[in-house]
Amino acid sequence: MSNSSSITQFLLLPFTDTRELQLLHFWLFLGIYLAALLGNGLIITTIAWDQHLHTPMYFFLLNLALLDLGSISTTVPKSMANSFWDTRAIPYSGCVAQLFSFSFLIVAEYSMLTVMSYDRYAAICKPLHYGTLLGSRACVHMAAAAWATGFLTALLHTANTFSLPLCKGNALGHFFCEIPQILKLSCSHSYLRELGLLVVSACLVFMCCIFIVVSYVEILRAVLRIPSEQGRHKAFSTCLPHLAVVSLFASTSFFAYLKPPSISSPSLDLLVSVLYSLIPPTLNPLIYSMRNRELKDALRKLMEGCI
Repeated sequence: MSNSSSITQFLLLPFTDTRELQLLHFWLFLGIYLAALLGNGLIITTIAWDQHLHTPMYFFLLNLALLDLGSISTTVPKSMANSFWDTRAIPYSGCVAQLFSFSFLIVAEYSMLTVMSYDRYAAICKPLHYGTLLGSRACVHMAAAAWATGFLTALLHTANTFSLPLCKGNALGHFFCEIPQILKLSCSHSYLRELGLLVVSACLVFMCCIFIVVSYVEILRAVLRIPSEQGRHKAFSTCLPHLAVVSLFASTSFFAYLKPPSISSPSLDLLVSVLYSLIPPTLNPLIYSMRNRELKDALRKLMEGCI
């Protein structure tokens, strides 16, 4: 029997025990990580460089890219290092930092996607009041609120999770530190307090989801009232990337946490965790750049200027 005060490190779940497959995992994750760094880095640089993109939509997109960079950098490098050096260990302090950072960035990202849905609603449903509703000060306040929501939520969950006595070893069934895996090591009924906080957080996420759905229902109604086909197409083209990103992020994370216990298994849980922690940060830049002519033109100008 051990308790949390005697635990100096946690053991993460390895993808494989075969050395060749460990190296394959390292190179695969390295490719995904570099793709995410390149895609999000280009979006951040392009929006910051091009004055024409200094609008509310691109300001929120820049914040989303920063959150994507942070979230994938929280989990992937440590997993790569463990595979490369053939180890499973992560220090206790490193696990605390990883859990806090990932929770902070994921909650902030979901909050930012909710803010971005309001931006699209105001742009299409309230075009005459768009400048008033989303002035520079309002945009900064909404972005700051999204970041602050993530920070406070993560701080509360991290402090509460690691205050629990841990007496069921130090092996985590995950390739990074996450709240449900830490709770499985607890031997105290105090974990019900953290479960209660998770339920409250889930309700807040559900409310954000409802807000996004209602926003897009109103957007769809407004678009269908546009008389010209070209106008409808232009309006849809500004919303589809955000809707695709929301769907990708929500579907992977919801399946990870809400899948039926009957289909749960260590290998499936590992696969799902990879999907919701790696795929959205990697694909988000591609989704936005493929459907956005302004962003593609600005990126082309930036590349031409560099060459």
